[in-house]
Amino acid sequence: MKAIMVQGTSSDAGKSLLVTGLCRIFWEDGWRVAPFKSQNMALNSYITRDGGEIGRAQGVQAEACGIEATTAMNPILLKPKGEMTSEVIVRGKHYADMEAFSYRNEFVPTVMPMISEAVDELAREFELVVAEGAGSPAEINLKDRDVANMRIAELLDCPVILVADIERGGVFASLVGTLDLLDPEERARVKGFVINKFRGRKELLDPGLEWLERRTGIPVLGVVPHLQIDIDPEDSLALDALRLKARDRGRADVEVAVIKFPRISNFTDVSPLLDEPGVEVRFVTSARGLGRPDLILLPGSKNTVDDLLWLERQGLAAAIRERAEQGARVVGLCGGFQMMGRVLYDPEHVESTHDQVEGLGLLAVETTFVADKRTVRNQGQLLGTWSGTKVEGYEIHLGRTVREGTSPFLQFESGDYDGAVSGDGRAFGTYLHGLFQNRSFTRDFLNEIRVAKGLAPLEDDVVTEAERRENSYRQLAAHLRRHLDLEKVYSMLERAGRWSG
Repeated sequence: MKAIMVQGTSSDAGKSLLVTGLCRIFWEDGWRVAPFKSQNMALNSYITRDGGEIGRAQGVQAEACGIEATTAMNPILLKPKGEMTSEVIVRGKHYADMEAFSYRNEFVPTVMPMISEAVDELAREFELVVAEGAGSPAEINLKDRDVANMRIAELLDCPVILVADIERGGVFASLVGTLDLLDPEERARVKGFVINKFRGRKELLDPGLEWLERRTGIPVLGVVPHLQIDIDPEDSLALDALRLKARDRGRADVEVAVIKFPRISNFTDVSPLLDEPGVEVRFVTSARGLGRPDLILLPGSKNTVDDLLWLERQGLAAAIRERAEQGARVVGLCGGFQMMGRVLYDPEHVESTHDQVEGLGLLAVETTFVADKRTVRNQGQLLGTWSGTKVEGYEIHLGRTVREGTSPFLQFESGDYDGAVSGDGRAFGTYLHGLFQNRSFTRDFLNEIRVAKGLAPLEDDVVTEAERRENSYRQLAAHLRRHLDLEKVYSMLERAGRWSG
């Protein structure tokens, strides 16, 4: 097996998207190819078919390769919980909650064997790995414990493409500065630059590119124009850049307010709403900002109790209750579902130091947090108003929720029930992430809101999630083929070493 690696001069430089596009290009060119990221820090995760939890980017990249994702593609996942603490997930399963100092000084020195084992597993099945770094390889204060960048390139004996985001400014300084901070043997692995997210006329950039190549002796493989594409982001940085349907503001049929928790997770649950015509989506962090939306969406949270208490402090809890009484619909997903209940119990202090906290009281349910984390893909049928509608998604949660005389939202194929619906049907919650990726349901749900407002429902054809994603992978690959020098990329691969275990 051969490998090639994409590293960045900073977080959110576009590494994940570049790896996704290269994965699809190599797959189109006939390679048995897989993605790899030794250590990922992300709030958006992906559930493998066997119930393992990995970074969402690696799940997406595997789809671009035409394969099922496995935990070998992201052996270590960190999910920030706040207060310098993250959940550490090893080979798809919860390992521990660790403070940053303990993780860096006690855990990191032990991980290289498990990373090598994951690479061995990939080498038994694939000809090529496209590896992704994390953050920057030149963080001097972290370099001696960095198991995501140059140490992995050395392990794979592979060339490195260094990508920089020109939107941030200072692109030449970031590339040259990163190189200068690398050790000589690390610098020698960098075989090409990519300048990403370019807007403008390339001829105005050409003198800088020529200077960069003369200064470093490293070729520029391409200048990639900014591309708005329907592929899930995974980092909280990307949340601030989500397209918010500005063109529909002021004339939208349906107004959606998404509560932006401090510890929001799996925020890609919101993404399908951004694609719907006539829908305005706003992220809200204060009672004043809530306004009078038709739909209030409570997404997932990495720390449900702390984010629920934050809701109270912001005055949002009272504002949400008031708006619900006025007729707005309220939907809770995972942590948001738990918040909508009457009480959240935490006797073992799994989530917080509180034994119990009061919920929003919008659903007749109670949740108890337990240490056993549930991670599973699931599918089933909706009940009630949408009876018989088939949906699929995934679950990631610690809580166990009990209904008290209220109807469930859906029934899984296993026969188990999930979620809850209020008596008037205007509020519901579910543990099923990816609910709105079921595009036919999403259109029907939004049309229900339109009809209730006296508006005509949309009759346009609905493009399925699978079709959208496949179109996006093809579009991304075609975009990179136009703007990258793939002959140089393949030349790098020809000179790359092979994994010997």
